[in-house]
Amino acid sequence: MSRGEGTVNEKLIYKVVITGGPCAGKTTALAYIKDALEEKGYTPIFCPETATELISGGVAPWTCITNVDYQFCQLRLQYAKEQIFIEAANRMPQKKMVIIFDRGFLDNKVYMTDEEFAMLLDGMEFSEEKTRNWYDAVFHLETAAKGEEDAYTLSNNGARIETLEQARELDDKLIKAWKGHPHHRIIDHEQDFEVKMEHLTRELHSFIDEKENV
Repeated sequence: MSRGEGTVNEKLIYKVVITGGPCAGKTTALAYIKDALEEKGYTPIFCPETATELISGGVAPWTCITNVDYQFCQLRLQYAKEQIFIEAANRMPQKKMVIIFDRGFLDNKVYMTDEEFAMLLDGMEFSEEKTRNWYDAVFHLETAAKGEEDAYTLSNNGARIETLEQARELDDKLIKAWKGHPHHRIIDHEQDFEVKMEHLTRELHSFIDEKENV
């Protein structure tokens, strides 16, 4: 794995992770992300969340023999999808592109022990540091379970099973898992979702400005 595509045949391709705790608003945020990037002259493409695809299709930690077996399947599929999206971006005519990944590799770390995660990465010949820094930016949307508990729901995602307490714990673990990435930004949960999306938009614009001014 290598961080950033940079300039490939005069193209700019950036890889961005959108992550966050359960019920953080990631799905709704995609429309805001599209607008924010297009305002800067970039074409976004979106790689969907692998865990939701697998679990919705009947492949889950509780249907596989062990959680490690499930996580191995998820990491392999996730990596294959990311490679396909990068290849597709290079085959598209647009010169300035951003690939938005709905969750990145390090999100998987919070669902297993450190030893299990290290074992799986080693089996794929990856390191945790290189995996973290492969992406150009990581934006973490804080869960609604922190501060707006009435808005927390399991109804809009069949793969979501966490209680409020579990959602808060996962949110904290995800933040910790991505700690050390040079462009890791926390989008705090706001009482007004529009305010939260405005915060995300500002951070996306700042990321693009930073890259263009290097």
